Amino acid sequence: MELQIIQPKRELQLNSVVPNIILESSINKPLYKPKPFIEANTIDVQLNHLRNDCIIPVFSKDNERTISHNEFVEVAQDCLNQVFPHHIFDTPEIRVSHQIKGRVPSAVNKPVKELLDHEKTIYYERMAFIIRVPSITENINGNDVALTIGGVRAYNQENLYSKKTYERFKFFIGFQNLVCCNMCVSTDGMLDDLRVDSYSAMRSKLLEIMQAYQAEKHLNSMRQLSYETLSEHQFAQLIGKSRLYNYLPKKDKLEIPELLLNDGQISTVAKDYYQDESFSRNDEGDINLWSVFNLFTQANKSSYIDTFLDRNLNAYEFSKGIAQTLNGDSTYHWFLS
Repeated sequence: MELQIIQPKRELQLNSVVPNIILESSINKPLYKPKPFIEANTIDVQLNHLRNDCIIPVFSKDNERTISHNEFVEVAQDCLNQVFPHHIFDTPEIRVSHQIKGRVPSAVNKPVKELLDHEKTIYYERMAFIIRVPSITENINGNDVALTIGGVRAYNQENLYSKKTYERFKFFIGFQNLVCCNMCVSTDGMLDDLRVDSYSAMRSKLLEIMQAYQAEKHLNSMRQLSYETLSEHQFAQLIGKSRLYNYLPKKDKLEIPELLLNDGQISTVAKDYYQDESFSRNDEGDINLWSVFNLFTQANKSSYIDTFLDRNLNAYEFSKGIAQTLNGDSTYHWFLS
């Protein structure tokens, strides 16, 4: 099986090293206005806003600057150009939250209503972004999915009161379901604790992840989910046990595979089993695991930025585990018993 290449027609070679070619013309605005890939308390911003309007936090003990949000996006964009030099990319979709406001020293004693624009400072504690490659798509169970990269930066996970050290990022390459804009992230395509101290180190790590990613394996695994079905009774068992999971004693939780979605998100999955336009049950009450996976990733959109990718990956691993249980593996058996 090969990925569908819409434009131009060429084979996808994720594991090959390609020349350092930057094509500015490859940046393309999407022809549709997609749903946000994450919602929660986030807002949509442009790269220019991060670049021109936001200050850059520093490590307070030595005043060394951090790698800014826009620089993370730009390095990822540059790496994507290198790995896929002949493809078309959408402009980065960037979501931010937890705005940190400040003011310049000359305005320290001014009343808020008298502050001028140039006397105000802002930056965002948390930022997530994705960049789609719409010319590389595949279809799973009637849903088009497009190759996508993305990352998360959360300053709340840094110790900015210390001296400069390795900075933490999260990065992934996977697919986005274009029906609902849910992210499909696998273990092989994600690094949830990327620690770097320079642009060159970041660049090297991002290229390594992109080139090692096995797209065909990931697609085949997701496609297998569409072949496994839960009855209404089994789905009810799954939801009920998932609700119980968050209240289990610690010693019991250690014996069961991890589920990171919270109680409210599980309730959203239950509601969407009946109401979601794309992934609800069929007329007999059955639902395939591809739909269950998408109900989980849809509910995950309410997560804060700093937990979004971890829960997304967990939804994928959880869905695969349920599929294995249907085929005799007992690891996730507790959730269906």
